[in-house]
Amino acid sequence: METQSNSELAIVPIEGRIVDESTLGMDLPEDEDINSPDHPNFIESNTAAISLEDLATKCIVPTFGDMSLTISHQNFMASVCKAASEVFGPLTPIECRVSHPIIGRVPSALYKKPSEVLESEKTLFYQRLAWISHVRGLSRQINGQTVFLTIGGTRAYSEDRLYGRLSAQKFKIFVAWSVKVCSNQMIQCSGNSGTIECLTEADIFQKAYQLFRGFDPEKEDNLKLLENLHQTRISQELFCSIIGRLRLYQALGTEQQKSLPEIELGDQCINSAVRGYAGGNPNFGLSESGDGSISCWDLMNLLNESVKAVYIDSWITRNQNATDFAIGIQKAIRGEDTEGYSWFLNAGM
Repeated sequence: METQSNSELAIVPIEGRIVDESTLGMDLPEDEDINSPDHPNFIESNTAAISLEDLATKCIVPTFGDMSLTISHQNFMASVCKAASEVFGPLTPIECRVSHPIIGRVPSALYKKPSEVLESEKTLFYQRLAWISHVRGLSRQINGQTVFLTIGGTRAYSEDRLYGRLSAQKFKIFVAWSVKVCSNQMIQCSGNSGTIECLTEADIFQKAYQLFRGFDPEKEDNLKLLENLHQTRISQELFCSIIGRLRLYQALGTEQQKSLPEIELGDQCINSAVRGYAGGNPNFGLSESGDGSISCWDLMNLLNESVKAVYIDSWITRNQNATDFAIGIQKAIRGEDTEGYSWFLNAGM
């Protein structure tokens, strides 16, 4: 079993492009407790929280069919964090969630009954992983909410061909702004790597470094795009039309869907967003004295909140899709649509 001590995952700022904190508002509190019950999860679904120590000392590292080691979860995170710290500066402790445990036993316990297997004879690794870390000193106030820069990634062993010889393994990484009150990630195209394929930790570091260097947190375009979402209102009637069109989209033929923006939000996400709108979400749903309208900023966060219930391996892409959809809806309402989002507004089409 390959293990790595927790100390090796310490995030130490290295010489690089450090962004001036004074231009970006408040720092993230040094004493924020990420293990507090009041701390919002960045993803829920069927995941469980795990410490880096448990991940490194209590979980085995799977191998390929030729006994070559895979890149461990902890080494994946360490490589990305090293790249991020070189570009952005110090990071907060990693928040890590896992799912789909694969439980086995050591050879000496091969013929024991399940009830006879000792804890020391069991083996464990998690097939899927999602994690985030915040950049200290990089935060802004957007529409009355504190947002801060976040880096993170996902990994699913099910996407790797472990039955064969050593081959490139698949990972996803991102950098985005996160809403502190709910830990919603606002992932945009410029901050999402898609899927990267790597053979070594050095490959992960290089590709993460390239992504982070290309993302300028001081660039006003992305921040203004998010902030301006608050200026566009969506009436209750229009919201119902949008939800109805999202449901209709799923029943369209392949050719019809190709002529429209790609939507990766299924029934579960749509239902969750509607419940949040109706009052289930205290931050972005309807207020008691309101007129039934919400802003495009609220719509984005309702959708981003809803994708927390999807599996780890599809979380990043669906989160980006939810953010892109809210931005597209705003453009359609303003008459600036060039990508086909107007279809979701016109109930008569």
